[in-house]
Amino acid sequence: MNERLGPLIPEITLAAGAVAGLLAGSWLPRHRQWVIRLLAAAACLAALAATAFTVAGTRTADFGTSYAIDVATNTVRVVVAAATLLVIGLSADTVQAHKREAEFYVLLLLAALGTIVLAGANDLLLLFAGYLLASVPAYALAGFAKDSPGTEAALKYYLMGALAGVAMLTGVTLLYGTGRTTSYPLLQTTLVAAPHGAVAVGVIAVTAGLLFKSGAVPAHFWVPDVTDGTTTPVAAFVTTVPKLGGLAALLRLLTVAIPAAAVNWPLLIAVLAAASMTLGNLAAFFQDSVKRLLAYSTISQAGYLLMAVAVAARSATAPRSLLFYLAAYAVTNLAAFAVVAALPQASTVADYRGLTRQHPGLAAVLVVSLLGLVGTPPTAVFLAKLQVFTTAIDGGYGWLTALAAANTVASLFYYLRWLTPAFLPGPAGPRPATLEPADRAATAVAYTAGAASLALGIAGTTVLPLVTGHLIR
Repeated sequence: MNERLGPLIPEITLAAGAVAGLLAGSWLPRHRQWVIRLLAAAACLAALAATAFTVAGTRTADFGTSYAIDVATNTVRVVVAAATLLVIGLSADTVQAHKREAEFYVLLLLAALGTIVLAGANDLLLLFAGYLLASVPAYALAGFAKDSPGTEAALKYYLMGALAGVAMLTGVTLLYGTGRTTSYPLLQTTLVAAPHGAVAVGVIAVTAGLLFKSGAVPAHFWVPDVTDGTTTPVAAFVTTVPKLGGLAALLRLLTVAIPAAAVNWPLLIAVLAAASMTLGNLAAFFQDSVKRLLAYSTISQAGYLLMAVAVAARSATAPRSLLFYLAAYAVTNLAAFAVVAALPQASTVADYRGLTRQHPGLAAVLVVSLLGLVGTPPTAVFLAKLQVFTTAIDGGYGWLTALAAANTVASLFYYLRWLTPAFLPGPAGPRPATLEPADRAATAVAYTAGAASLALGIAGTTVLPLVTGHLIR
């Protein structure tokens, strides 16, 4: 068995950063816990550098065939490390001097590591291990503030995660029992002759767990309550980072392990994509809370992302479309949450009235992020949606593309409901306290993520070849 640690340097770096942060945080005095923040940021930067040095266009499997290192794994490595780095910056003022500040950054690193493991898992057992590693730290993060909304959010998150985890483990058991192996490449061969009913139940059960990580229908119920109940940096993290690993894992599982002859999974994913984008958009229409609006927005975005998974067996461009969309969504969604974090007193859409006059820079980022989530040029999500829609048409799902286009137009309504007050004149008299920024770090992250969304869209033709490639089979 090829037990090489060299190709796993990015994962090892994050794990080492988490362990070192936990040990150092146990000894450092409370007023010096900020050192762990620097350590976590250094671990993310080191993971980015390690990925850049180890990519070199290679495709390999490590520890037998259980862990695949290819374009999907490397893309998720880069995006997760960069997104976690932005969340660390977003959290700087929120958890500064907190008595559990060190544990906060350790949990971020562990959840990020679990997300990467999900993306690279090429074996059912490793897939479930990645699911647990990506989930358990996130439950703790959701209730980190230990207030009533956070405790409720953490409880709902945990209960939904436990239910999805049990379903996923049941599916793993069924697939192992019918296929006599947990290896993806071997399942592709053995499941063809297995009882199709048992295989279908197993696939649905495993998919349920990955849909929970992706925030997609029908495992989406936790998203609005957790997003609204927890702190803004944690909400930004749980609606962005786990989705990267969940969707990449779903793509690998279905295309590498599950033969279309055994179960018609493309139609299943297409129906779930349609349900996710439609329900998410309809539920967001009249939301007044900006965090709940973004929560339902992320459910609808999961629907668009699932379109690429649905046609992965029919279109060679599906992996590239999905991976680019994941990167585009990550920076754009984090930009929107960074604006929310920078204005902690503005909790409703109406609170943003007069934003353009009081804080034109943040207003510009809000415009870029919200219109970017719609898919407006020249933002990254525009190019990503164009890629996904074209891929879906090529894959024979024209009806799904038409529905996605209608949902995209409909989503303008609730994004403009948020943007319109920002361009209206503020109330007469003193400047409203709701628009007083209290977080300089969040403002810096907002500018960085907003600029990245624009840059990724403008330089899309340069970036797309970097995420082009085939998954290891």
